Amino acid sequence: MKNLGIWHGGDYSPEQWLDEPEILKKDLEYMKKAGINTVTMGMFAWSFLEPEEGVFDLSWLKERVDILYKNGISTIMGTPSGARPKWMADRYQEVLRVDDTGRRQRFGGRHNHCCTSPVYREKIKTVNEKLAEQFASHPGVRMWHISNEYGGECHCPLCQDAFRKWLEKRYGTIERLNRSWCTAFWSHGYQSFDQVESPSSIGETMVHGLNLDWKRFVTDQTMDFARWEAASLREAGAKQPVTTNFMYDYQGLNYRKLSQAVDVISWDTYPLWHKEKEILTARDNGMQHDFMRSLKKKPFLLMESCPSSTNWQGVSKLKKPGLLRLASWQAVAHGSDSVLYFQIRQSPGSWEKFHGAVIDHYGKTDTRVFEEVSLIGKELAFLGELAGTGVRPQAALIYDVENRWAMEDAQGPRNKGLYYHETCVKIYSAIKKMGFNVDVITMEDSLEDYRLVAAPMLYLYRSKIEEKMERFVRSGGQLVTTYWSGIVDESDRCFSGGVPHGLREVMGLRSTEIDGLYDWERNYMVPASGEKGERYECRNLCDLVRLDGAEALMVYENDFYKGYPALTRNHYGKGMAYYVCADGEQDFYDDLFWKVACEAGIKPLVEGLIPEEVEVTSRESDQYEYLFLQNFSRQPAVLEQKLLDSLSDGRRLLGEISGKGEIEPYGTVIIRRDLHRS
Repeated sequence: MKNLGIWHGGDYSPEQWLDEPEILKKDLEYMKKAGINTVTMGMFAWSFLEPEEGVFDLSWLKERVDILYKNGISTIMGTPSGARPKWMADRYQEVLRVDDTGRRQRFGGRHNHCCTSPVYREKIKTVNEKLAEQFASHPGVRMWHISNEYGGECHCPLCQDAFRKWLEKRYGTIERLNRSWCTAFWSHGYQSFDQVESPSSIGETMVHGLNLDWKRFVTDQTMDFARWEAASLREAGAKQPVTTNFMYDYQGLNYRKLSQAVDVISWDTYPLWHKEKEILTARDNGMQHDFMRSLKKKPFLLMESCPSSTNWQGVSKLKKPGLLRLASWQAVAHGSDSVLYFQIRQSPGSWEKFHGAVIDHYGKTDTRVFEEVSLIGKELAFLGELAGTGVRPQAALIYDVENRWAMEDAQGPRNKGLYYHETCVKIYSAIKKMGFNVDVITMEDSLEDYRLVAAPMLYLYRSKIEEKMERFVRSGGQLVTTYWSGIVDESDRCFSGGVPHGLREVMGLRSTEIDGLYDWERNYMVPASGEKGERYECRNLCDLVRLDGAEALMVYENDFYKGYPALTRNHYGKGMAYYVCADGEQDFYDDLFWKVACEAGIKPLVEGLIPEEVEVTSRESDQYEYLFLQNFSRQPAVLEQKLLDSLSDGRRLLGEISGKGEIEPYGTVIIRRDLHRS
């Protein structure tokens, strides 16, 4: 991905206008005008590529790739496996998914295929071979995009058999499975793997180990399917890198594992802008950018974003002028080497006919959206040197989907509202407010590269995370973990002997009970010293701990556990371990992480107080640091003098800081600093 500049463009479906060549001609003219250099084609074109079984027509696609390339526009070539043609569904019913009640789905929509079906895999291999034969050596094809937004599951007999084999490989014996799943409860024991069935709304849903392993199986089967697709291209001679598009905070798959099936991470971002303060949406969106970048610790691709308004969200809100540009640069700031949209030209009909596009139904370029896209294109072309640069955080947040699967299926202490995602966003926001880059990692990752690690609500321990955290603190790291951590093993079987499991000595305490609060209940955290100080509201969950070496920094103000520790600190080895006992408000986390960072001597990207509405991020090459300051407000953001002084040794590449120290509304400023400056 290096030396190609920032990719700008998006999804393009010329098959919708093959009978209107004048539109295709205009599209080319408009793309060049907007500074578009990359399009994605072919993802949903199977019925055009293979209108009848064994009858292929790639001529129209080859013609478009050729014309675009001659005009300086490259192609990300999509494979069509995300939506199969009607003839296939009619002839081979096994390619259609079966739901958890045993009902086979009919043809329609997309992603209703069975990943296990040998027929479907062979059909994909055949069409992919045809595509690779045509485009493997084409200089205009930069990358392969396999399928689209993998998701969903199938419960057909083929998948049931594959699941049983997966379980046998994982556990070896049925006795080990029974113990791991605690099937003695309610007399749910199995005598053989052949007896196991997938979770079903008309069958078994209360064996948590089964539910958890089924989700793991779905991830592994999807990953195997993706690898099959990639291999079919490779075997036919394709050498370009492979990607597929991930989704926002998607809980259906373990993306950390699925990332192993592709060469480059890409994802689709559709934030609900203008619903609350823009900076709050930006923090949530930024955390997802950082999660995607952290999957491979390399630049990623922003594969889809909406130039205007979506058509599928509860309210199709227009982006206010400047917001698209701001959001696009945020993606680049967090590590994206592209700004790509869905879609280039608005579809004339069906499901996404009102989804925003670079070219709308009006069909001309004198629109507000086209003009903003064109401005983005010019700026990206000017700053192509950013492509391939990396992000080097000192801080990490552990955000783990398998932990979330188990926790939200656990039956207690709150079955409605554990607020795992929200807690992680609060902690992420607190770290970002100080001006730090953040990696968003899973329990599978190493902690060795960081000085500060936040590990909220790690209910389930896997990948020996307790050992990693112990080594991290002992070696001098700063660890912040929370209530409802270290409760169960990777099969969702409760630990005995006290929790947080494996970290009681590190944390210097033992969790004894946890109180689930009603929605209307509140408690407060106050200084343990008894002196006047900050008072923070806490809700939802309050952990009751017994100290065993740790010191209490804050205590509960109310209830029968008044005076119990609410925030603790423990020296362990060369490092420090903090334990947050309750679901605190944002101000609590802001103040806590400021204290932790200061005590650890971890320096942020800039000096001085960062305005609340401003996000500071950076990327680095071997020679330069590129500092991004973005104002997520419709009002000017005022920078204090100390912060301005810390920027004085850099060269401004984009945007303005006024004489009053202001960044314009929705403004982005990029400053390049020499890493080797004296």
